[in-house]
Amino acid sequence: MTSTPGRTPGQVLVVGSVNIDFVVRAARLPRAGETVTGGEFSRHHGGKGANQAVAAARLGARVTFTGAVGDDDNGRAAIAALSAEGVDVSGVVTLPDAATGVALIMVDAGGENQIAVASGANARLASSLVNAALAGRPATPGGAFLANLEISDDVLLAGARFAHGAGMQLIVNPAPARPLPAELLQMSPLLLPNEGEAETLTGLADPARAALALFEQTSAPVVVTLGAAGAMLVDDGRVNLLPAPSVEVVDTTGAGDSFCGAFAALLAKGAGLDEAVRSAIVAASLSVTRPGARDGMPSSVELARAMP
Repeated sequence: MTSTPGRTPGQVLVVGSVNIDFVVRAARLPRAGETVTGGEFSRHHGGKGANQAVAAARLGARVTFTGAVGDDDNGRAAIAALSAEGVDVSGVVTLPDAATGVALIMVDAGGENQIAVASGANARLASSLVNAALAGRPATPGGAFLANLEISDDVLLAGARFAHGAGMQLIVNPAPARPLPAELLQMSPLLLPNEGEAETLTGLADPARAALALFEQTSAPVVVTLGAAGAMLVDDGRVNLLPAPSVEVVDTTGAGDSFCGAFAALLAKGAGLDEAVRSAIVAASLSVTRPGARDGMPSSVELARAMP
């Protein structure tokens, strides 16, 4: 893997969300007004932005994360968990008048779930705070910017403007899907939706047609993830289907975040598009063989061993 002359490889800037996930697994989901007992409780670090930052860091990228937490025990624990993974958390803002984001998740024996999210500090993260967090950072060409849509458009655009001006590759995981700002599309971001998100963005159920439509909007490559079927890469109007290895699935939580973080890390380190997508597919496949969103994310050594 080689780097482009004049670039500083391996840098990934993630702007996104931080949550704490409170999960109860029970035999069945409760109906309105009903209490279901006998469940098992677990607590996990989450948030798509934070998860993607961890996935990139485990593959050797130098990751800086910008987001917001509350001045509470959950926020301090979230920052400590990111720091322990080698993520630079100097861009994380602690808001004294907001709670750290939390997700309350109920999962039944068949894997169906009910989720309620209190965005907390994530919803209070403002573009001015992002600008202040990024103001002192060097604008050295190279690396990748990665964001998702668990933040506001203003925050997304603030991070994208900084990264675009710094010559970084813009990567956006449009999840949860909503219309993308025209200004962002003009920056030609590389989009990483899953097939459902691609349909929401374009109104096209066929993932190939949806990917081509997104390519027309951005004039940049598009990668549509297809779960167990792998991923679809559209570049220069060509559609290339890249398969996933067959694995024994234990838990699909965080597989998309693992893919996005791995893809950004590989691209930032100088990999070509095809190599980055293939590696990200394997990283996501490894992640589903173990329980938990972050616990299953592979290291660079594990990924190298698993590559065909």
